[in-house]
Order: sequence, then C-alpha cells, then structure tokens
Amino acid sequence: MSDALDATPYDALLLLSFGGPEGPDDVVPFLENVTRGRGIPKERLKEVGQHYFLFGGVSPINDQNRALLDALRKDFADHGLDLPIYWGNRNWAPYLTDTLREMVADGRRRILVLATSAYASYSGCRQYRENLADSLAALAAEGLELPKIDKIRHYFNHEGFVEPMTEGVLKSLADLPEGVRDGAHIAFSTHSIPTASADTSGPVEDHGEGGAYVEQHLEVAQLIADAVRERTGIDHPWQLVYQSRSGAPHIPWLEPDICDHLEERHAAGAPAVVIAPIGFVSDHMEVLYDLDTEAKAKAEELGLPMRRSATVGADPRFAAAIRDLILERASVERGEEVTPCAQGALGASHNLCPIGCCPARAPRPAAAGVDSPYV
Repeated sequence: MSDALDATPYDALLLLSFGGPEGPDDVVPFLENVTRGRGIPKERLKEVGQHYFLFGGVSPINDQNRALLDALRKDFADHGLDLPIYWGNRNWAPYLTDTLREMVADGRRRILVLATSAYASYSGCRQYRENLADSLAALAAEGLELPKIDKIRHYFNHEGFVEPMTEGVLKSLADLPEGVRDGAHIAFSTHSIPTASADTSGPVEDHGEGGAYVEQHLEVAQLIADAVRERTGIDHPWQLVYQSRSGAPHIPWLEPDICDHLEERHAAGAPAVVIAPIGFVSDHMEVLYDLDTEAKAKAEELGLPMRRSATVGADPRFAAAIRDLILERASVERGEEVTPCAQGALGASHNLCPIGCCPARAPRPAAAGVDSPYV
C-alpha cells in the first residue's frame, strides 16, 4: 500500500465494547442497562448477577480493553502511525455517547470504529451500529457537529486474529498428559444465539441455516484445525459448540451446548478435550464463568481431562492486525487499490454493511452501513 502508515481520512480510532461492572454496586445497574426495555424485575437481575458476584462483582472486560488500548497505542507508536485512540462502551462507563461527545470536542470528524466482536450477527455488529446511531442522534439533539463514522470490517479470518488462537490450542494440547494428548478432541466454542438470528446473520445472500455467523465460525475452526495438523502431524477431531445461552427456553438457540458436548465426547470415548473460545476477543465473564467454571466442573465430574486455550486479548499480533485493517480501510476511502488480508475460502468481509444485513427484530436506525442516516 502506498503511504502505508497514512490513516487519512480518519483522524481517530474508537474502541467500542460491551462494558462491564467494576464492583459489586455496579452489577445490578449494569444489568439494567443491558436489559433495558425488557421489563426484567430487579430481583431477577440480582440472581443473574451471581456470576459477577462470584468474581467480586467485577467483570474482567474493562481491564482487558485497557490492555488492548495499551497494546494498540504501543503498536501505533512503534510503527509511526499517528492516530489517537478513544474508548466507549454500550452498557457501562466510559459510555459511548460520552466518548463521542469528547471526540467531537477534540475536533475528530472522521472516526473509524473497532468493535470487540469479530463475526457477523445482530448482537455482534448491527446492535453496535444501532448504538452508534443512538449516540449520534443524542449529539445532534445537543446541536453538535456530527462526525462521519465507519466501522472496521469483520476480522474473524485475519491472520492476526487466527494465529494467536492457533498458538493457544497448541499450548493447551501440549499441556495435556502425554497419554491423552494425541487423541484429544477440540471444541471450538462461541456464544449461542437464537437460530432465527443466526439464520439472518450477514448479508441477505448468506441468509439460511446458520447464516454468516455459523459459516464464519466454521471457517476459523477449520483454519485452526488445519494449522494444528500441519504443525503436529495429528488430525484432531473437532466440532463447533456453543455456550452462554439465555432467554426463554421455548425459543430455539444454536446447539450443542459445551457441557452437553463434553458429556457426549466422554460417552464416545474421547480421552481429552481442548476448549478453544474462538467466538470471544478476550477472557471476559462468559469465558471465566461458562468455560473456566461450569465447563471445567463438568469435565472434572466426568473425569475428562480438559484444557481451555487463550483468546487473542491484547496479543501484539492482534494489535498489528488492527493497524493493518485501519490502513486497509483508509486506502479504500482514498480510492486506492488494496489487497485485503484474509485467510480461508470466505475472503475479506464487506466494508459497509448492506441493506438487510443482520436485521433487527424491529427496524431501528444504524450507523456505518449503506442504510445509515448519518453519511
């Protein structure tokens, strides 16, 4: 790419994440933010909050985002990329609207957004875009000049996302007892979502059973499994599994659940399992509770040796991938030809979410897409 470290027209990067409580008093207010509009009683939220109370009422996600911010700033500085980085959350401080207000006050007018979700889905992409539109509407009501906002494309198959997870699986396999290592199965885990949401994930042409959400996860799982085979000479059996289901029991969600899968693998005679949480950018609460607590307890109950591999977190290779994606998108915006970095058969994802991509249950404005009211 010409002018490889030129991020123009962008003048800032916004890290956009989910947010999480940072103390026991934050848990219920945080959950009220997450579930706003659903009419869930406070007593029920206190029950749900037990997952957080087990860890002192603190979600690790905010500290993990701080670590990622540090990694990005170091990478940018080391490579001469002059691009300020801000951070805003959907559900807890620092809140997205407050951060965008700060960015406008600082004179930022072309903002590129990095969401901490690598795959296509309503909750992993469009909902973030709806939150951006809500915040822009709030700033417009205050009479502020609105910035133009774009979103970094889905990065599930970028080598800087895939390679750290591949290394994590290799380390987890090496940590298993020698007698069960070669026969270990790999469970590639991600967040379960309603099947109706999965079926309509991604652009309209990808809609169907599982949609882009399942297709993209299967692509990453295959990439990692292939790399493990190439580096070890062993073809480990694997399956895509799901975790963290919530909602009404009569609504179909993606299956199998990770704990059910462990039982099935044990019954089938698998000597060991490595769980690889490929659906998550960092080791946040769903990883710590659903995998390191519940799935670990299930494996111990079964007497099944189990290891959980690492997410990418603040790995320098992931930070470098984000830099690469920023420069790629900036080149596109400047009208230059660029060869996107993408492994596997699916290729690089779209830069602008098309109409009908990951539709909401009820139509709402969404920024950073073809149908954005803010251009």
